Amino acid sequence: MNITIRRATAEDSDRLLELLRQIANLHHKHRPDLFKADGTKYSREQLEKIYADENRPIFVAVADSSVVGYCFCQITRYKNSTVSHDCTELYLDDLCVDENIRRQGIGQMLFEEAKNFAEQIGASRLILNVWEFNEAAIKFYENCGTTPIVRRMEMIL
Repeated sequence: MNITIRRATAEDSDRLLELLRQIANLHHKHRPDLFKADGTKYSREQLEKIYADENRPIFVAVADSSVVGYCFCQITRYKNSTVSHDCTELYLDDLCVDENIRRQGIGQMLFEEAKNFAEQIGASRLILNVWEFNEAAIKFYENCGTTPIVRRMEMIL
């Protein structure tokens, strides 16, 4: 399978929404108290705004002219903070490979694209969140070289 990575465009919206639905359903399966079935993290209208925002690049993996994965990113620049040094970071907001073709290196390609982009913009780090129930994603990100920096905890009432 020949995979290319490129920036997403409005023409990718239908496929992005399908993939976003896959992730929403994975989250719903493990946390139905938080996530709706068949939801999407972003609506079509929100995607349109993201495409226009230079600080929120979306990279897509394409095979045979079909989007098979995505990586949503967000650039954050910190300046003149009273608590931290000035820096730029790239937040990996969401990464997904179509559930039917996972474990073929596509996620690694998307992650590497985000990492290279982060280096190009002078980011000092790439950060992301991952749900504790998503053991496959945790292992994937650890294999990519990420390490935990904070633990978010909850008490369900």
